[in-house]
Amino acid sequence: MSVIVRKVAQLLSAMIFVFGMYVVIHGHIMPGGGFSGGVLLASAFILLILAQGKDYFQLKQQRKITSFYESLSVLLILLLGAGGLFAGSLFLFNNYLPKGQPGELLSAGNIPIYSILIGIKVAATLFTIFLALTIYKEEVSK
Repeated sequence: MSVIVRKVAQLLSAMIFVFGMYVVIHGHIMPGGGFSGGVLLASAFILLILAQGKDYFQLKQQRKITSFYESLSVLLILLLGAGGLFAGSLFLFNNYLPKGQPGELLSAGNIPIYSILIGIKVAATLFTIFLALTIYKEEVSK
């Protein structure tokens, strides 16, 4: 890839990453949320790898890191959901964190935390799948 393509990909991936974070964080007050924001976050990293080349990142090490974040986010979602049980209610019930005014960023109790954790889970999963396919292709072609 040329220098222009690499620089434009860096700029675009930064903008995509910021927009993905915006969608994840504001997911409880607008359409979108964890899943679509997570897809945007993963696409920012995938764009960097496609433009910079597979040698730019240490792909096998990145796969271990993304697998760790994938597992950690699921564990945290389960623990947050179990908090509802410990508070004397239902699993994943939104009752034990304070709620603010409707329409504000901190207005939904547990739901913004779920949205952030789901965004991390989706981004890590898609990026792990991409890395696994890239590493598999590299090993098969040898």
